[in-house]
Amino acid sequence: MKQPPGLRPHDRAVILSPAGRIDAETVHGAVAVLREWGLEPEIASHALSAKGRFSGRVEERRADLQLAFDDPAVRLVFCARGGYGVVHLLPSLDFTAIRAYPKWVVGYSDITALHAALQLHGIASLHGPMAKHLAEEGAGDRAVQFTHDVLTGKPVAYQLPVREHGLMNRTGTATGRLFGGNLSVFTSLLGTQFVQIPQGGIFFLEDIGETPYKVDRMIHQLRLAGIFDRIGGMIVGRFTEYEEDEQMDAPLLQSIRAVVEAYEFPLCFGFPVGHVRENYPLVMGVRAQLTVTEQSVSFTQSINRS
Repeated sequence: MKQPPGLRPHDRAVILSPAGRIDAETVHGAVAVLREWGLEPEIASHALSAKGRFSGRVEERRADLQLAFDDPAVRLVFCARGGYGVVHLLPSLDFTAIRAYPKWVVGYSDITALHAALQLHGIASLHGPMAKHLAEEGAGDRAVQFTHDVLTGKPVAYQLPVREHGLMNRTGTATGRLFGGNLSVFTSLLGTQFVQIPQGGIFFLEDIGETPYKVDRMIHQLRLAGIFDRIGGMIVGRFTEYEEDEQMDAPLLQSIRAVVEAYEFPLCFGFPVGHVRENYPLVMGVRAQLTVTEQSVSFTQSINRS
């Protein structure tokens, strides 16, 4: 897995919108933070466009992303937002140039599909905050600071106390490649070339606005697809903007725990990743170590400093 080099002062960064449309004020707020980082940010041609729920036609969104991939002077591709639409671009993207000259690609939610495609081509990328987070929280926010640290070559090292759902955790240590992301996006890619399950990998998931029965169905889909038979560890991030369904057998998180009850891999709930302010960056495709004890959760990854 190729890791992009760490960012340096005056590196070029492109903000683009490969999926949903976004307002200009939010994007300009993110530009201000990237400037605080010492980068030279620019806004892609169609990043502020609108075509229905999308930031432009498929051809326009693809052109922005392909241009950023192909330009060797661009060192950071920063996705403005998720939403829906990355899947439209996957069949026609050319990864030749970014394989030769890897660069950081940052985003989450619908960007899960782009992370999966990059992993298919052997390129590490960053699951982390996007434009709205940077614009609203600023450079001093903890998740934003962590994002800057990773992009400039510092290792990922989170030592977290066991949270409210810690009783559902399963203790142990796992070491393996990190994969996963948004649950609904990830499961939509099952059966395609873009989902490759690393043996002994660490799988993480999060989601927003999905009803409990749909989450339950997707978790069972993962089980039937053999995902849980191959992984070495699992991280359940934040599930937000949903209401519990009293007609289900158990609350949403407990239903996830029930599906993986028969397995032995270490498991943690409530990890700070997802559609929340505590959306800590994780490096996709790179080897990680997860340690779950009764008191804490530790997650570490080494980053290429060159």
